[in-house]
Amino acid sequence: MAARVSLQPAYVLHGRPYRESSVLLEVFSREHGRLGLIARGARGSRSRWKNLLQPFRPLLLSWNLRGELGTLTGADQIASPPALSGECLFCGLYANELLMRFLQRFDPHPGLFEHYGELLGALAAGMEVQGFLRVFEYRLLSAAGFGLQLERDARSGEPLQADASYDYVPEAGPVRRTPREGPEDTVDDLGAGHTLVSGAALLALKSGTPDAQHLPELKSLMRRLIRHHLGDRPIRSQQLFR
Repeated sequence: MAARVSLQPAYVLHGRPYRESSVLLEVFSREHGRLGLIARGARGSRSRWKNLLQPFRPLLLSWNLRGELGTLTGADQIASPPALSGECLFCGLYANELLMRFLQRFDPHPGLFEHYGELLGALAAGMEVQGFLRVFEYRLLSAAGFGLQLERDARSGEPLQADASYDYVPEAGPVRRTPREGPEDTVDDLGAGHTLVSGAALLALKSGTPDAQHLPELKSLMRRLIRHHLGDRPIRSQQLFR
């Protein structure tokens, strides 16, 4: 029996042609998470959805769901779409790709949905977005089950110190580096692939308000962790930006 969903806040993450005149959509919805929808006839010249089902537009979508793939039955734009171009456009495409690759289908994350909307607002306003991106990546990893440890040293259990340096080890967390330790004898017992980052930057990321001085090391940290969890398959939006 098909499930019917009406007027669900959602964003289109990606769309591609499907059969003669339809579109196959990847959608991120507030209450139903990520799902795939077929928009039948959406590429037809008389379609009421023509040019509407685009990324970054805040929409109200309705659909019928049978199995893994649903059929779109209604779409309304509820606000003006953000005019993204240049770096802001690539940042938006990057966020969309991360959502598609990290989130499981039908796994709702209302908080992440709201933060994604805030990220799009910052991109549209031309704000300095690197801080928004780092917090978005942090929240996305948490939603996907790969949450970061940003409170205690993974080895000693002591609270993080803002003036200390830490090796961040995937699957373990931050381990304080003492002055006598060199790169060859820091945390190899906890695993390879660690990244040096300050305690101040980790604490700022946890608070959701990283300062500009923290952004270079947080960018390096998040790229390493995302690559660790996604494996060897590259992120296409980063390649486009280059």
